[in-house]
Amino acid sequence: MVSRRRVLAGASAVAVASVAGCLGGNGDAAPAAVAISDVAACDECGMVISKHPGPNAEIYWADVEPEGRDAPFWFDSLKQCFFPHYFEGRDAGRSLDAAYVTDYSAVEYSVNTREGASYITSHTSADSMADATSLSYVVESDVEGAMGPDFVPFGDDADAEAFAAEHGGSVVAFDEITPTLVGK
Repeated sequence: MVSRRRVLAGASAVAVASVAGCLGGNGDAAPAAVAISDVAACDECGMVISKHPGPNAEIYWADVEPEGRDAPFWFDSLKQCFFPHYFEGRDAGRSLDAAYVTDYSAVEYSVNTREGASYITSHTSADSMADATSLSYVVESDVEGAMGPDFVPFGDDADAEAFAAEHGGSVVAFDEITPTLVGK
């Protein structure tokens, strides 16, 4: 049986691909995810990504690159950095080439407690990333990332449901994440 979330994620991916084609895409394959270097800083908050816990992200826009270097834009947090940047770009009419986030179904992760808060590990290799539009996200859990409470993405719905059962929260598809849910 195919879950509602998987159908929504698939429909979202098709919609993003269709919009990208309509907005002037040249038919080339989407750029691949790249490893985030040990010294790379988040393009939204400026923190060095490898020094902080939690999910990471990268995004390629067809019509804009980070200041002073080639794409992609890098992020150390989904809720506080990636999604606000994504919504700003979308609302400005930018054409999305690709967006990748940590896929916790594809990595060996741990949740560690420090000073009374639970943090999920960070993964910066290219093979830890997956298409952001196709994953399921655990939102409003008790697990934090680099900037506080964060969204935790999974490529496997069962992994997301198990994580939510253990750490609280609910599971949503990419297109169910709104500026209101992000808090912006």
